[in-house]
Amino acid sequence: MSESPVVTRFAPSPTGYLHIGGARTALFNWLYARGRGGKFLLRIEDTDRARSTPEATEAIFRGLRWLGLDWDGEAVSQASRVDRHAEVAHQMLASGHAYKCFSTQEEIEAFREQARAEGRSTLFQSPWRDADPSTHPDAPYVIRVKAPRDGATVVSDRVQGEVTIRNDQLDDMICLRSDGTPTYMLAVVVDDHDMGVTHVIRGDDHLNNAARQIQVYRAMGWDEPVWAHIPLIHGPDGKKMSKRHGALGVEEYQAMGYPAAGMRNYLARLGWSHGDDEFFTDDQAKEWFDLDGIGKSPARFDLKKLENLSGQHIAQSDDAALVAELEAYLAAAGHPALTEAQRDGMNRGMYCLKERARTFPELLEKAYFVLANRPIEPDEKAAKALDDVSRCILAELTPQLQNASWSRDALETAVASFAEARETKLGKLAQPLRAALAGRTVSPSVFDMMLVLGREETLNRLKDAAG
Repeated sequence: MSESPVVTRFAPSPTGYLHIGGARTALFNWLYARGRGGKFLLRIEDTDRARSTPEATEAIFRGLRWLGLDWDGEAVSQASRVDRHAEVAHQMLASGHAYKCFSTQEEIEAFREQARAEGRSTLFQSPWRDADPSTHPDAPYVIRVKAPRDGATVVSDRVQGEVTIRNDQLDDMICLRSDGTPTYMLAVVVDDHDMGVTHVIRGDDHLNNAARQIQVYRAMGWDEPVWAHIPLIHGPDGKKMSKRHGALGVEEYQAMGYPAAGMRNYLARLGWSHGDDEFFTDDQAKEWFDLDGIGKSPARFDLKKLENLSGQHIAQSDDAALVAELEAYLAAAGHPALTEAQRDGMNRGMYCLKERARTFPELLEKAYFVLANRPIEPDEKAAKALDDVSRCILAELTPQLQNASWSRDALETAVASFAEARETKLGKLAQPLRAALAGRTVSPSVFDMMLVLGREETLNRLKDAAG
């Protein structure tokens, strides 16, 4: 019998932005499915009506789209499936794997207080578990799963190994509330089963939930999925990621100017490894990613590593794709869009801009010469390079360049000949040239700038600076 196709899912609660930890969980599920020709599904766990908002759902969609994590089919709303969840609860009731519990909140609290006073487990044991249905009152009730009382439940986890939980530590969890609405614990299992999910890859804060959710799988006679509970992400100080460690939502990283490919690469390396490989492409990640490569201990978020990988991805990117992503960054960060002339200049200049820029703001800083309009306003450092002597030099150099054919070799030869004739070093000419063309002391090489700007614009900028 051939193995069934892999189906993974990402199931966030829409109570805010797409958290960095959630983004990594989504990425792991996406990589695992895509690398095996399987399906990656999205389910919005919006049963908590008070906290779930359409805005938050939209933010999750935007975050996933920016990261490039495409899902198969429509996103499923858990809230739209409450009738199906209730149906399963009643099936378990009919098969004797669940029971009606009429205990009130006050009775449960009284039971716990007495248990505390007597020094025994406060896990609620309902008096209705084995009650004769003829004794049932005409009153509101919840439906509880009949958990086994002795022995142990073993979660076979691909990351954590065999995790054994004693059954006397499991309560008879509520699967349907007295108002007929399902609990999260029931809804997750029913949805995963109905969606055909074969692998549940999620944070290890859900590991204890797995032992309880297994009871529903067994009660219904359903196949259990493969469990893989991944360690959480910690800040550099080893504590759970929080606001004090910096941005938490993936959209904030887009607005800070990190490329999506760099973010994917970095998140994949947070808690998963393939030998010593740090930098890799999406295709390599899909081919290499497996559950065995996930470590058991929490990963530490390191902004320096993210910057380093982002720089490598910017350098390796296709120029046109990079310009398109740069434009998306400008929109996300609330900056003005590029004009057509600026876009053309960026497309022409990207070959000499993308090396050694780790983020889009750094790329834009290097691209100042493309984006600025004449007359170029030099910054303080560049203004110092444009003293009277330098201006005279530029005034003499300009006619030499006028007659050069506009290629790198011809321009380099013209400038080198001019430097030789004046018995000066090429470096001495570079700073005033850079200041005239870019208004900055840091930029691509002067010859790259001349080629990107073209003959007319270059000569006009030199004339402006020579005064």
